Amino acid sequence: MMDGAEKRPSEVKLTVPFYDLDPLHMVWHGNYLKYFDVARTELFISSGLDLYDYFKKTNYLFPITKTSTKHIVSLGYRDEFACKATCVEAQYKIVIDFKIRLVRNNQICAKGRSEQVAVKYPEREIMFEIPQDIRQALGF
Repeated sequence: MMDGAEKRPSEVKLTVPFYDLDPLHMVWHGNYLKYFDVARTELFISSGLDLYDYFKKTNYLFPITKTSTKHIVSLGYRDEFACKATCVEAQYKIVIDFKIRLVRNNQICAKGRSEQVAVKYPEREIMFEIPQDIRQALGF
């Protein structure tokens, strides 16, 4: 983990595969959460965090407890897009904002947010604060 990390977004570039489309040839709405997850994982990795390794060392899990998505413009087959993840809070829960935009013209297609809490396993006890080392790595 990084010491004294500053808040910074992480961005991944992806291309819409055929199997992500619905019968109307637009990306099915549930796949936007998958794209958010790819960007979230990259944000954690780029911050020096591997939550699976962290769990093995500490028995802390970080389940997602809330998600939201605002669909603006539908993505279609072979669209190249960027998904940006930015951690905006990490004191009592980890809150990450997402933005998906087309690469060709920077059109914003979707925005979203996820929330995660720290849970001690196997007790399944919700912790009321994110561990200090996680907060620090995320820039808080």
